[in-house]
Amino acid sequence: MRPINKRQGTVQVSLQKRVWGWMAFDWATQPFYTLLLTFIFGPYFAAVAAQYFLETGLPEVQADANAQSLWSLGQTLIGLAIAFTAPILGAFADSSGRRMPWIIAFSVLYVGGTCGIWFLMPDGLFLWGALISFGIAMIGAEYALIFVNAILPSLGDDKEVGRISGSGAAFGYWGGVVSLFAMLLFFAENETGKTLIGLDPMFGLDAAERQGTRFVGPFTSLWYLVFMIPFFMWVREAPGHKAASASISAAFRDLGTTLKSVVRRRSLAAFLASSMFYRDALNALYGFGGVYATLVLNWSIIQIGVFGIVGAVTAAIVTFIGGRADRAFGPKPVIAFMICVLIAVCTVIVGMSREQIFGVPLPVGSALPDIVFYICGAAIGGAGGALYSASRSMMVRHANPARPTEAFGLFALSGKATSFLAPALIGMVTYATGSARLGISPVIVLFVIGLILLRWVHPKGDKAEWFES
Repeated sequence: MRPINKRQGTVQVSLQKRVWGWMAFDWATQPFYTLLLTFIFGPYFAAVAAQYFLETGLPEVQADANAQSLWSLGQTLIGLAIAFTAPILGAFADSSGRRMPWIIAFSVLYVGGTCGIWFLMPDGLFLWGALISFGIAMIGAEYALIFVNAILPSLGDDKEVGRISGSGAAFGYWGGVVSLFAMLLFFAENETGKTLIGLDPMFGLDAAERQGTRFVGPFTSLWYLVFMIPFFMWVREAPGHKAASASISAAFRDLGTTLKSVVRRRSLAAFLASSMFYRDALNALYGFGGVYATLVLNWSIIQIGVFGIVGAVTAAIVTFIGGRADRAFGPKPVIAFMICVLIAVCTVIVGMSREQIFGVPLPVGSALPDIVFYICGAAIGGAGGALYSASRSMMVRHANPARPTEAFGLFALSGKATSFLAPALIGMVTYATGSARLGISPVIVLFVIGLILLRWVHPKGDKAEWFES
């Protein structure tokens, strides 16, 4: 029997630990998107804001519309801030050769922002402060993600990257499931002041002050602090990355060179443009799904939480399968199929209300809208998870291996440059129609545009062309 090369074995174990440490980031940060953006804080914020506007004398429909518009305004401003600074920051980080200090710095912002969410009272006190805290947390999460994604190309070749990306995203969704279960079972209270299993919120939290639901902020902070430990223990800068002198002016020059090269690359340009639209639409679905359930279907936090579990479980399973499909067929077919699924789901959501589905009246108290929306939630979770994973894999196929952080800064730009568009369109259509349901309709158009632009994306990317620039 051939003896085991101890050094080779050590390297292999080290790579496996790096992969698991890298995937730990998805597990640690998923509660932000599951608990804060979509299923716990988002709906709670919408309910508090709607009640606040209702008490100013507005009719219920207009109060709901104003609440959704306020939530969209917050995400619009946050998206703009991220969009126009991410590529510059990525270029600067690549010039300096360091990523880990940036991940630590944005982790501090993330933890501080999520803790601030605790102070949003049921009577609307700290309404704007909570929106700002959410924005700080989102900036921390999104910027840290850029630098963590930049590590992905060093974990394997193109085929393995697709599998690792899918496995990491799936692992993260399971983290979302577990964290959501914990919140629903032990903290988030319903209208009776009890959790999903009939308990008072833990730690003596006051249900009358919605402290169980508000605890979602500190809970998300603690989750992150605990589960980022493997990341910081096992993930290191890629070999050859040494600190170097860098400047903002040099970062601008490097970014300018990169942007000029994008214009000459049809596949990369088409992918960035396509993802700009479909990721904006997907983020809007995540950001407004729980709000829609609150304002259109009148769901409680507990119902929305169960809806979230269904979506997160489906996301974990389908994303894992999507990673295997990515490895076998490449990311482009996965992206196209998932966009088609999301277009169909959005059409159903816009055509449905508590009273009717596509104009067909429903009996009073019918459970059909609830059942249909649960199915839609499962589809959004599964398709959205696989779409995110395959998009990350496709970006690796277009990234300059020498400047991955800058590449994922551009990826963040494509995801955020029009991030104001979906929330702004939703806000405008909601305001114009006075309907939170019809306000969701712009995302259908954005998905369709993304699907059309995907036609010019080369299935294997154009990474090799970076060396010719």
